[in-house]
Amino acid sequence: MSRSTRSNELDMDAVWGELGQFGRYQVTIYLSILISILFSGIYLGQYIFATGAVQYRCKVPECEVSPPEFDTDFWGVWALPESGGRCDRLRPVGGGCGPGSFHANETLTCDSWVYERDHTIVAEFDLACEEWKRTLVGTIHSAGVFMALPITAFISDNYGRRTALIMTAVAAGVAGVARAFSNSYVLYVVLEFVEATVGAGAYSTGFILALEMVGVNRRVLGGNIISSTFALGQVVVALTAWAFPYWRTLTLIIYAPSILFILYIFVIEESVRWLISKGRKKEAAKIIFKAAAINNKKLSPETIKILNDESVVEEETKSPVKELPKKSLAVQVLRSKTIMTRLCVCCFWWITLTFVYYGLSINSVSLAGNSYVNYILTSLVEIPGYCLSVLTMDRFGRKASIMTAFIVCGLSLVGLPFVPENIIWLQTTLNMIGKLCISMAFSSIYIYTSELFPTEARHTLLGACSMIGRIGSLVAPQTPLLMTYMESLPYLIFGIMACTSGLLMLLTPETLRVKLPDTIEQAENISKKPQNGTLNGVVTST
Repeated sequence: MSRSTRSNELDMDAVWGELGQFGRYQVTIYLSILISILFSGIYLGQYIFATGAVQYRCKVPECEVSPPEFDTDFWGVWALPESGGRCDRLRPVGGGCGPGSFHANETLTCDSWVYERDHTIVAEFDLACEEWKRTLVGTIHSAGVFMALPITAFISDNYGRRTALIMTAVAAGVAGVARAFSNSYVLYVVLEFVEATVGAGAYSTGFILALEMVGVNRRVLGGNIISSTFALGQVVVALTAWAFPYWRTLTLIIYAPSILFILYIFVIEESVRWLISKGRKKEAAKIIFKAAAINNKKLSPETIKILNDESVVEEETKSPVKELPKKSLAVQVLRSKTIMTRLCVCCFWWITLTFVYYGLSINSVSLAGNSYVNYILTSLVEIPGYCLSVLTMDRFGRKASIMTAFIVCGLSLVGLPFVPENIIWLQTTLNMIGKLCISMAFSSIYIYTSELFPTEARHTLLGACSMIGRIGSLVAPQTPLLMTYMESLPYLIFGIMACTSGLLMLLTPETLRVKLPDTIEQAENISKKPQNGTLNGVVTST
């Protein structure tokens, strides 16, 4: 039987318990959300392949055939300097192409280049010897994500999760298709920023919508199914790029289908929790009765009475707790020492997560071997991390699981620079352990952060953490530059930040088997000792 904190207040965790923690209704909606999550994973890694590094050399008109070929055969020995001739070439003496036709010690700065392959924007927009322009695309993408999160959170918390999901999913497709027709580097970068700004919020929106429609006992499983789907999206983009390496073709193939997400208007229901928090109980009741019918479940008489009681709708609509002005809600958050402490700690977690996660992903294509295979392997290793999250979070608690993941990740990456260069298998193993553990922490922190904040401001506060966290992903594309000072410096920074984040877990409460808080007061009470049949100060559901 369901229980409520008040006789006329609906306890959604108890209701989902009556409907089935993960019944046919939830599975149907979940599958729809997973499709949008899959595409979010695809969009995350597309720029890594579209802006991939290619080999190039200076064009030497005196020696080139028509059309020019990258391989120089024999003449490169006397026409190009020992450095390889990427940005300069030997000064010609005359008009021929022989051993004596070039000065041995005098060079010229190149003004044109020959590329080994022309499938990325490096060749398309002639970015040779301007490596910063290539890496800037990743930073611009992260800057767009930074802008997207608060915008999407505002739409989600004020106009609905469903509205935000459809808008971001469709907008990403439109902007991505437009980018495929870029005719200059500047336009490409601008559209990269626009696409990330309007579409990057699809993942967080889908995650929130999915999390709010399952029971407390299925949050971890549901959240990690989403994370695993996101990882598969990264595998899909690598396979697609392998099959269609030319960046314009690749961009059209992966973005065009997203326009069809407009059909989700007829597929996905709004979050019942969000509707109730906005006083729209009639709409929520309609969805609950529909879910009960699809899951073939019977609601308790008490729940039916609350759903059908019109006076309750009127009372909740007028309730200052259920419908606070936006400014009042912001003031409550700022005045709550508990919420603000959690917010600051969460922001550091997220900076660490994005910095380490994206740093390891971006550097994977630079490893020896096939770049597509390397990216696929570093993506697939995330899935065991998500499985570990499922096995540990409900058994050992959120804090212990996430803290262990952070610290193991940190120790493996700090230890990586001390492994001798000739022990490649151990270097690879430590790198994979680091990626596995940071993926486990990333997936788990989405769930844990959502459980720390109330429904009325959940997406806004989660979005704030994720937005500040994008500082890490803004810096991550530039980490290879640190290797010019010290080759192992990025890994040392990754490891120290991961260990610090693990220790900060001591400042937040355990949320295992605690129902999602709906108000700021309930969120604050999570840290209180159990009283009067409650768990951590919040009524649980059965």
